[in-house]
Amino acid sequence: MATEEPKGKNFDEATGTWTVGHEWDGIEELDTPMPRWWLWTLYLTIVWGIVYVILYPAWPLVNQATEGVLGWTSRGQLAEEMAQESERRAPVMAALAQIPIERLPDNSELMRAAITGGRAAFRVNCVQCHGAGAAGSEGYPNLNDDDWLWGGDLKAIEYTITHGVRDRTSPETRFSQMPAFGRDGLLTSEQISDVAGYVLTLSGRGEASAATARGAELYANNCAICHGNDGTGSREFGAPNLADAIWLFGRDREVIRQRIHDPMHGVMPAWGGRLDSVTIKMLAAYVHSLGGGEDFVEVARDPAVEVDEQP
Repeated sequence: MATEEPKGKNFDEATGTWTVGHEWDGIEELDTPMPRWWLWTLYLTIVWGIVYVILYPAWPLVNQATEGVLGWTSRGQLAEEMAQESERRAPVMAALAQIPIERLPDNSELMRAAITGGRAAFRVNCVQCHGAGAAGSEGYPNLNDDDWLWGGDLKAIEYTITHGVRDRTSPETRFSQMPAFGRDGLLTSEQISDVAGYVLTLSGRGEASAATARGAELYANNCAICHGNDGTGSREFGAPNLADAIWLFGRDREVIRQRIHDPMHGVMPAWGGRLDSVTIKMLAAYVHSLGGGEDFVEVARDPAVEVDEQP
């Protein structure tokens, strides 16, 4: 039976297939039919696409996309899952809201829940300054050690997180400010060098000399009121301990001179206006658990002292 020759096409004897009718540099393409399985797959994907467009959001419009007959959205699914998670956590969150933070260690189950929640909140809000492991960096405190400017018990940490440090948006913020002894002309450059030398001796990193003797006198007259006669600091003023090996901005002689000449005053945000009280409580529990947390010591009221409790 003779094969009718399509116009403009050639018949390839080797494969028994007509060409598509065009050539490039002597090369022609065979008009080979697509495999039947491939065609059925194509038809099914077309049908699937039509069904998807009908059922789900698909076509973007000016202000929104087509909704689809099912009314499903990824945001709606997320909101539903978040609502379910909030409902699951509601009893624990309510319990955390009720318990005073200083009594939290008395309830080991709640304490574990608070630490877990605080760890998640820390990763979102605190790692930018204190680091993923809370080890801090130059100018940002290490939260793993037991060196605390304002107190390391749960209640003190909660207060610091809530009101921040030198954050003027909170009237109750932690606030301390070291004088700029050099910039403001309170001490000469030579006197600052003497004080820096004496400060190094407080932590055992400097040797006594005539300069440190002069520095000791200058320290007693200008620095001891906040840092203490022995240099161990004062939490009342947020004054650092100068007698240990922990330094916020560096501990070599030149850095100490710079800080006496023109101190640096860091700012920590007041999270009370950004996070809810339960999240702050969980953050405090997590920070307290990192290794440097201290026990809460409740100051007993002297019954002999009359206090007017009326507002």
